Amino acid sequence: MLVAAAVCPCPPLLVPEVAAGAAPELDAARAACTDAIGVLAAARPDRLVVVGPAGPGGSGPHPQGARGSFQGFGVDLDVRLGRVPDTADADSSADAGGAERELPPSLAVAAWLLARTRWSAAPVEGLGVGESCAAERCIQLGGDIAARADRVALLVMGDASACRTLKAPGYLDERAAGFDAEVGRALGAADVAALKALDAQLAHELKAAGRAPWQVLAGAADGAALSGELLHEDAPYGVGYLVAAWS
Repeated sequence: MLVAAAVCPCPPLLVPEVAAGAAPELDAARAACTDAIGVLAAARPDRLVVVGPAGPGGSGPHPQGARGSFQGFGVDLDVRLGRVPDTADADSSADAGGAERELPPSLAVAAWLLARTRWSAAPVEGLGVGESCAAERCIQLGGDIAARADRVALLVMGDASACRTLKAPGYLDERAAGFDAEVGRALGAADVAALKALDAQLAHELKAAGRAPWQVLAGAADGAALSGELLHEDAPYGVGYLVAAWS
């Protein structure tokens, strides 16, 4: 059963080494992510599942200890998903092929956030979700995750639209602000029905990478009667960043 969830954006710029001189611009988002992960720890889960958007190479499950890297963003920085007991165990896992597949960027950012907050409350596993994953499949995945343990927590990674300004990655789209506002309202209210009903085609057109992970959250939260709080909402660089906590 889902007992808590944290929703965070997943730009690699959250990692100060990647953002470099622009790092202070996302200090408020980082602080909100820390607060949201604190809500997860306070729920005392048996298991934490990290869900984020992924391309074909990163879709599917990722075990605890899986490696991620920010070398593709010009930074010599590696991360691990959750804690690995010791080097020998890590090498054994890698030799067995369990942690051989690299984390997609969204889960690498999550791994960095968890390391930053010294997560130790529960075992961690990851799930990369294809950005074209149909709503029905996302909802089913969420239900399956929630049924895995008595007390499941979710860390849900994903950005809102990337079309908020002329200089945004997707250029300006007048529909973007309204889309982001509705997502922010739904996340703040823990409105499961609204998240399930998100328009996948519109989300694709607005380059909202969080749509599929948010619908996984909706599937996991069905019947859990959680309450929500929107902790942060901003659109630096023309991309919507939302942070929320459910408990």
